[in-house]
Amino acid sequence: MNFRIAMRSLFCGLTMAVLGAIPGASAQEIRALSKGQLLYLPVYSHMLYGNLGKSGKASTVLLSTLVSIRNTDPRKPLRVLSAKYFDTQGKLLGERVPNGAVIPPLGTLELFVELNDASGGSGANFIIKWDAEQPVNPPLVEALHVNMDGGKAVIFMTQSVPIAE
Repeated sequence: MNFRIAMRSLFCGLTMAVLGAIPGASAQEIRALSKGQLLYLPVYSHMLYGNLGKSGKASTVLLSTLVSIRNTDPRKPLRVLSAKYFDTQGKLLGERVPNGAVIPPLGTLELFVELNDASGGSGANFIIKWDAEQPVNPPLVEALHVNMDGGKAVIFMTQSVPIAE
């Protein structure tokens, strides 16, 4: 009996050690204030799934995408200067914020890629440029991908990462 308790304790300890070493398993750090950034956001207008068929290709499912640009600063607005949409090959498909947009404190700007727009492919992305007059909390930029056709649901999210200009 003591052996089982010792093994259980060892297993729990190892599990906690492994989880502590995983960056996403610990609390998030406060991000530094910024006056602007360029962000890369991966999005998917479709995804591959299943097995390779006789044609040698996997099955695909179309996805709609809701891009959410959230001003996390409780006191100061920020400006989205551009949101360029690129396909899997890196070809510019269009500018989704042609005149720029101001997001008020704690406000959200939403961009939408329709389910029937498969032009981006499975490797599509947005390059989002934002700035602010004063240093602010950087925005939280996410994409929610959804297909709820045929009684099945595919839902997942991606987050942006800052990149150098």
